[in-house]
Amino acid sequence: MSRFLGEIRQAGYVVDDIEAAMDYWTRVLGVGPFFYKERVPIENYTYRGESYEPHNSVALANSGPLQIELIQTRNDAPSMYRDFKAAGHRGLQHVAYWTETYDDDLERLTGLGFKPVMSGEVGERGRFVYFDTEYHPGTVIELSEVAGPKGTMFRLIKEASEGWDGRDPVRPFPDLSRL
Repeated sequence: MSRFLGEIRQAGYVVDDIEAAMDYWTRVLGVGPFFYKERVPIENYTYRGESYEPHNSVALANSGPLQIELIQTRNDAPSMYRDFKAAGHRGLQHVAYWTETYDDDLERLTGLGFKPVMSGEVGERGRFVYFDTEYHPGTVIELSEVAGPKGTMFRLIKEASEGWDGRDPVRPFPDLSRL
């Protein structure tokens, strides 16, 4: 438990081959099912104060209360994922805390000296921000808003993992505009 943000709710892994990573996590580790989106619809994306159009593939599954996120970058848009790979790393890139009080938590964290580096929005009330906190690989902190459809999707993904029997290991993301 973090004294600043509560429970870590997600572990984000940067991978070179998301299909192979989903196969490994489902077949070898028994984690799934994964909900996969070849191109995540990120709006209002910025990296170090500049706007870009990233093309990232993402797969999400739960292992108990912890969500596993697999991320493959598909273009060369500047991002903390690209920086992680350029430094020769693969694997755990960030941990995320979820919030329904995004503005308050963002203000509190920046007041504590956390510096936003990368941010955007996935669906209505689905903002996210990554902070400049990487002291060694896997220690980047993400604050992720789950007050809107993204939060509903995360709940559905967790529910799908409960009692999962191994069938249909890869499924499409739910349509955020319908949640």
